[in-house]
Amino acid sequence: MGAISHLGHGADAFWHGLLRAESSPGEVADPHARMSVPLMYSVPEQPLPEISSDGDFDGGGVPPGLASRYAIEGARQALADAGLGEVPAERTAVVIGTGMGDSGLHERWRTDGRPDADGEWAPVFSVASALGAWLGAEGPVSSISNACAASGFGLSAAADLIRTGVADVVVAGGAEAYSRVALACFNRLGAIDPERCRPFDARRAGTVFGEGAGIMILESAEHARARSAPRVYAELAGEGWSCDAHHATAPEPAGTQIVRAMRAALEQAGASAEEVGCVVPHGTGTELNDVVESGALHTVLGERAARTPLYSLKALVGHTGGAAAALGTVAAALMLHHRKVPPNRPVAELDPQCRVRLPESEVPLEGRFALVNAYAFGGNNVSLVLKEARA
Repeated sequence: MGAISHLGHGADAFWHGLLRAESSPGEVADPHARMSVPLMYSVPEQPLPEISSDGDFDGGGVPPGLASRYAIEGARQALADAGLGEVPAERTAVVIGTGMGDSGLHERWRTDGRPDADGEWAPVFSVASALGAWLGAEGPVSSISNACAASGFGLSAAADLIRTGVADVVVAGGAEAYSRVALACFNRLGAIDPERCRPFDARRAGTVFGEGAGIMILESAEHARARSAPRVYAELAGEGWSCDAHHATAPEPAGTQIVRAMRAALEQAGASAEEVGCVVPHGTGTELNDVVESGALHTVLGERAARTPLYSLKALVGHTGGAAAALGTVAAALMLHHRKVPPNRPVAELDPQCRVRLPESEVPLEGRFALVNAYAFGGNNVSLVLKEARA
C-alpha cells in the first residue's frame, strides 16, 4: 500500500499519524481562493517528480497535475511495499477513483497562464492514464469519477478484473488534489466547517476538504502465494453498491440504499455483525450524512452498532473526495494488520442522534472484518468489507 495525506507521505507515516490523532486544517496557499472559508487539510510539501504526459520524467509534453503525481508517488510506495517482481504488462491493470481529477492544473492555467506556447489540450480526468503510462500497464486503465464514492467503486471494479481473469495485478485506489472550484462550490453550499472536520459532533457545521492518495496492489491469493509476497495486509472480501437518486446533494433520510450496500458487502464477505471489528464510516461532518449513516449502522449491525468501534478518519485528514474510500481502505487494512483501532480525534459533544462509539484511546480490534463506507452526491453508495489476511 501507499498513502499520501495531511499526515505525511507513506503508509508508515499515515499509520503513525492515526496513532497520534492530532491534526488541524489550514488556509489554502492560493491567492485566488477568494471565499469565506478557504480551509483544507493539505498534503505537507515534499518534492514530487515532474512527469510528462507520456509518463516519462523528461519534462516534455503537458505535465500531469498534482492528483496524477500523488497517484504515481502512492503507486511507487505501494510497488516497493509489495515487493512485486516482473508482471507481464498485458496482465497489469490500473483503476483510479477521483472526483476532480487534474482540474487544478486547468485552474492554475486560468489564473497564471499556460507555460507552453502552443496551448496543447490536456484532459482533466487523466489520473489513471498518467499512472498507467508511468507504470507501462497494457491491461485496462480506468478512471472512475462518481464523486466522493469514486475509489470505493474503483476498488470493486479492480477486484472484478482479477476475479474474471482479465488481470493478475491491479494498481488501484484514489487520488485527489486541491481544487479551487470544488472548495468554492462547497463554500457556496454553506457546507464548510469554519473550525475543522468534526464528524458526529453535535456542533459540526459541515465538512473540510483534504487531499492525497491511497494506492493498493490488488492480486489474487493464488498469485500472492506463487510469488511469495512478503506481506499481505488484508483480503477484499465483499463489496456492495447502490444508488438512491434521492437528491443531487442530500442523502435519502431513511438510508434505505445505504443499508442495502452495507448488507450486500457483508453478505458477500460472509461476515456477521458480531464479526465486524471496526467501521471506517463515510462520516463527512455534514449534518444529514452523519445522522443517516449512524441510523443505517444500527439497522445493519443491530445492538452491536453502539459497541463496535468507529474510526472517524476524516477528522484527521479531511474529506479527500474521490480518494476518501481508498484512504479509508488503507486505514482499515492497517487496523486489521496491527489488530488495533487507533484513537479517534476527540469529539467535544457527541450528537445524541449519532449513537456511535468513537474510542478516544487505542483499543484492540476484535473481529475478523472491517467495514468501510463511502457515499457521494447523487446517492452513489458503496461499502467494502475487508477480512484479516490468512497466515
